[in-house]
Amino acid sequence: MTTTSPRTARIHPPAAVGIALAASASLFVGTTPAQAASDAVPTYEVKINLTTAALDASRTPLAAVKSAFGITGSAKARSYTYYDTGTQALDTQGWSVRLRHKSGSSFEESYKKRFTVTDGDIDGALATADAAGFDSSDTNYDAEVDWGYAKQTLSFSNEKSHSDSGYSGTAMPSSSTGLNWLVNEIPGKLQDWNTDNWGKTTLQASRSHGPVTSQVWEGAWEASDDAGIEVLPVVGASGSGTEYVVELSFKADDYDDAAKLHTDAIDVAESHGWLYHGDILKTGLILDRY
Repeated sequence: MTTTSPRTARIHPPAAVGIALAASASLFVGTTPAQAASDAVPTYEVKINLTTAALDASRTPLAAVKSAFGITGSAKARSYTYYDTGTQALDTQGWSVRLRHKSGSSFEESYKKRFTVTDGDIDGALATADAAGFDSSDTNYDAEVDWGYAKQTLSFSNEKSHSDSGYSGTAMPSSSTGLNWLVNEIPGKLQDWNTDNWGKTTLQASRSHGPVTSQVWEGAWEASDDAGIEVLPVVGASGSGTEYVVELSFKADDYDDAAKLHTDAIDVAESHGWLYHGDILKTGLILDRY
């Protein structure tokens, strides 16, 4: 797959030209041209799926898997659910709304807008996002490129929190309570997406898809201080039984580190027979099966 590193450089005029420009500018004292906001600068998360060959009989990553990818922490539970309509109207517009609860933490409310990265053209996706109002000036959203086995997706996330008072462990609220929290905290971009109040009206008509509860093991590997393996049990495609999604992930601040993590993780997983040759989008899986 061809990948394109986002723009990091700007061309500056030579000194002589700069002086001439300054002189010309003096003729227009008092005039300030409008400056368009620049494209957002994303961080990266490499997400590689493994097969269940990477797990032991208790659905825990093998010791060899943990060692290969720097996983040293003990398991931590997290529960989450997505909210969307029966026809997945939010997802169709590239939006996902999630409520998550990690043990011992407040609830996390996440509103995420996704943009497709075509043929590794991250710059093109950033330009498309900029045109839609997601640029470097909006500090309410964090830009990130999710880099899977063969697919990249640019996302902008608005994260909020809600007190977990009265809830122990990773317990989730009722569907209606969780929805009420999310509707009350809806960010402006989603609320008025397409037309005034489209997002709010659509979210109000949504239901919970889930909850699901996964186990996560954490560590550090190569350039990433934020490595992890998540094992997520989901209902089978037939509506019964349980399937297990195993996701290996690494966060990186820049493209070059992410590219190396992506290549090396695939190579190591492939060499041990653990690699799943494809991309599993957990959001879509949960929306479809719950």
